[in-house]
Amino acid sequence: MGANGTYNGYANYQTWNVCLWIANDEMLYDLAKQCDSYAHFKMLIREIFASDEIRFETKDGVAWSDSNVNLAELKEFWTENFSQVCS
Repeated sequence: MGANGTYNGYANYQTWNVCLWIANDEMLYDLAKQCDSYAHFKMLIREIFASDEIRFETKDGVAWSDSNVNLAELKEFWTENFSQVCS
């Protein structure tokens, strides 16, 4: 954790980890490009991997719906990375 209470520039480990996986895993990135929000992304993950419980979290074990994920930061992440794709 950084001196200012952040984790690699994010609010916490969970938020950083979710953003890291979405930005660096080709399948997740391609899926995210189809979504207008993180909530939409989570819904598609649930639909696509309904029979595979392990896919409801990152490969590091952070649940996509972890209550510690900072949704305001995810909204900003989405705007910065996917707004041009969705518009």
